[in-house]
Amino acid sequence: MIIDGKKIAEQLREKVKNNIDKISGSQKPGLTVILIGDHPASQIYVRNKEKFAKEVGINSEVLRFDKNITEQNLKDEIRKLNTNPNVHGILVQLPLPDHINQKDIIETIDPTKDVDGFHPVNVGNLSSGNDAMVPCTPLGCYYLIKQVLPNLSGLHAVVIGRSNINGKPMTQLLLKENCTVTIVHSKTKNIEEICKRADLIIAAVGKAKMVKKDWVKSDAVVIDVGINRLEVEGKNKIVGDVDFENLKDHVKGITPVPGGVGPMTIACLLENTLKAFNKISGNAPR
Repeated sequence: MIIDGKKIAEQLREKVKNNIDKISGSQKPGLTVILIGDHPASQIYVRNKEKFAKEVGINSEVLRFDKNITEQNLKDEIRKLNTNPNVHGILVQLPLPDHINQKDIIETIDPTKDVDGFHPVNVGNLSSGNDAMVPCTPLGCYYLIKQVLPNLSGLHAVVIGRSNINGKPMTQLLLKENCTVTIVHSKTKNIEEICKRADLIIAAVGKAKMVKKDWVKSDAVVIDVGINRLEVEGKNKIVGDVDFENLKDHVKGITPVPGGVGPMTIACLLENTLKAFNKISGNAPR
C-alpha cells in the first residue's frame, strides 16, 4: 500500500476549513509567518503555507525581512506578534542566518502561539504526555501511520534520526501510543539489524535511499520524511531516505517522496493554528 499523503492532507484541510466555517463572530484564526532572506526552498514552503492557509479561511500574513536583520530587531517583531490579538499562530521559517541564535528566537515566541511546536514549553509538555502543540512534520507522520496501523500498542518502532524537529517528537508521539521505540542515528551500530526487527520505520536522516529492501521485513510500515536531491541522467530528482522503488511492493505500507509526508506538514500547521485560536479565544476544540 502506497500511503497517499496528498489525499490525506486534503481531507485534513477540509476538516480544518469546516471547523473554521463554524466559528461564530467576525474573528478568524490568524497565522503570521516570518521569512528572513531569500533561501529558495524557504520561499517555496512559505508560498504554499500562505496559499493553503487562505483556502481554509485562516488570515495569513508573511513578514519578510532582509537576511541582515539583527537578532534584537527580530525578537522585537516577534514580541509585537505575541501581543497582537489578531495573530494566533507565529512561525519563524527555518533555517535562520548564521548570526541569529535559533534557540533564542524560538524561545521568544509565546508558547500558545508556537504553531511549529518547537518552544521548550511545548517540547516539555509533549514529553510529559500533557496537551502540547506538536511539531507539524511528526504530527503529519503520526496521522499517516494511523491510516495503516490504527492500533500501535505493543509494536516495535524504529526512528532513524534524532533531531528536535522530527526524531525526538516522533518518538514521544509513538511512546504515547504504547509503542516500543528505538532511536537510531549516525553513531548507532548495526542499524540495519535493528530495522529488520521493526514493525514501523520512520526515516528522517537526510541520506538518499539509505533504507534498503533487506533492512525491512515484509509486514512493516515505512514513513519516509527525507527530501534529497539527486542527479539522475542529467536531471534533478527528489528522493527520500528510503529506496522506494525496491520497497513499495515489499512492505505493508510506505509513503512516497514527494507526495507523502510533505503535504501533511502544511495541513498540520493549519490544524495547529486552529488549535491555538481555540485556546486563545476560549472556543471548545472540535
